[in-house]
Amino acid sequence: MELWNSSLGSDFVLMGILNNSGSPELLCATITILYMLALTSNGLLLLVITMDVRLHMPMYLLLGQLSFMDLLFTSVVTPKALVDFLHQENTISFGGCALQMFLALALGGAEDLLLAFMAYDRYVAICHPLNYMVLMRPRVCWLMVVTSWILASLSALGHTLYTMHFPFCMSREIRHLLCEIPPLLKLACADTSRYELMVYVTGVTFLLLPLSVIVASYILILFTVLHMSSNEGRQKGLVTCSSHLTVVGMFYGGATFMYVLPSSFHSPKQDNIISVFYTIITPALNPLIYSMRNKEVMGALRRVLEKYMSPALPVA
Repeated sequence: MELWNSSLGSDFVLMGILNNSGSPELLCATITILYMLALTSNGLLLLVITMDVRLHMPMYLLLGQLSFMDLLFTSVVTPKALVDFLHQENTISFGGCALQMFLALALGGAEDLLLAFMAYDRYVAICHPLNYMVLMRPRVCWLMVVTSWILASLSALGHTLYTMHFPFCMSREIRHLLCEIPPLLKLACADTSRYELMVYVTGVTFLLLPLSVIVASYILILFTVLHMSSNEGRQKGLVTCSSHLTVVGMFYGGATFMYVLPSSFHSPKQDNIISVFYTIITPALNPLIYSMRNKEVMGALRRVLEKYMSPALPVA
């Protein structure tokens, strides 16, 4: 069979989810609204955390990084999908596909690790409040952030280089929303079984190990919260933790389906739905989940809006 990707000039065709839906115009409008919501909500949350000194705390530093990652993650995928649909041009270059894969893997992996660090932050805050500012001092927080970015980027670089080195067959159609490992391996003209095993092992390492840290942290948090004498403290702890657990469930559910479940469980339609969930829907909902039930964030948002939107006072 003829191979076609021996040069970087070859193009793939991203079939996506819009062209195969029953109402593509309605779906396009929905995705556009979700993308604008993601840009607005994450941008506002970043602005509030940056501008309000009362939010210059470890928890909000990590939350700001989560919003930044979500903002980049959805921007790697959504604009390309919308522009392709509007222009009826679904091609992506070999280099563009590799770049999109690297960015998606790096951002997804960094968010995966960051969520585990955020769970540890909540564990320290609730179970060891007197030592919180020592255990979660700024240097430790930035070390967590940098570790998330570096480990995820190194893993993404290795997977991108190895995935794109395979020879691909005549079919150029990637039946997926973006360039990801599982749909690309289906186009390979070589034996990918060993690499698929490596992807599985990496998926388990990057997903299930941080998830086990999250589960362990929240089991300890739950025991501590239930033994609190103050109803107000108990309620505040449960509200904060429930927000984080909701985000964890949405992110890890989709990522586990794509990278941990065997390929026999996958179909193009299911994979597209899952990819829309964690690349478009989750980034739009994350800041709302964290901010709507958080009095500190809502108070800071009101202060920032009042500062920049209220009319200037007349000079006497």
